[in-house]
Amino acid sequence: MRVTEDFVAVVGVDGSPQSREALAWAAEEAALRGGRVVAVTAWEFPLLVTGLETVAMDREAFAHAAERVLDLAVGAVSGGDVRIDTVVGHGSPAKVILEAAEGADLVVVGSRGLGGFAGLLLGSVSAHLVHHCPCTVVVIRHPVTP
Repeated sequence: MRVTEDFVAVVGVDGSPQSREALAWAAEEAALRGGRVVAVTAWEFPLLVTGLETVAMDREAFAHAAERVLDLAVGAVSGGDVRIDTVVGHGSPAKVILEAAEGADLVVVGSRGLGGFAGLLLGSVSAHLVHHCPCTVVVIRHPVTP
């Protein structure tokens, strides 16, 4: 990795404790390297099966909820003089983060997000990114509480 003003760390944020720790870690790293952070949140429509009925969903409501999660996380980080840009994308979290990672130096994610199986050491998004990301991936593991 290089130390320049062009250094970019992309962070996946879903509101989980691990993603907030990933954002704080990335802000520190960007400060050390004189770069910036791009905090990314993705949203998708939930899978609903109601027979043959059509379910109308408010796209804007989902996008605004994702923006709120991202704004709260960014607001909680004391990044000092580090610039933190935000991106809210529609699609799977792995897809949206991979798109944001084009040209980035580093991707930072928490080991586990909000979904799925709490016993897994690595969530599906972080596992996907480790295998498919075009740059270095840092996975922040949240301390286990007894």
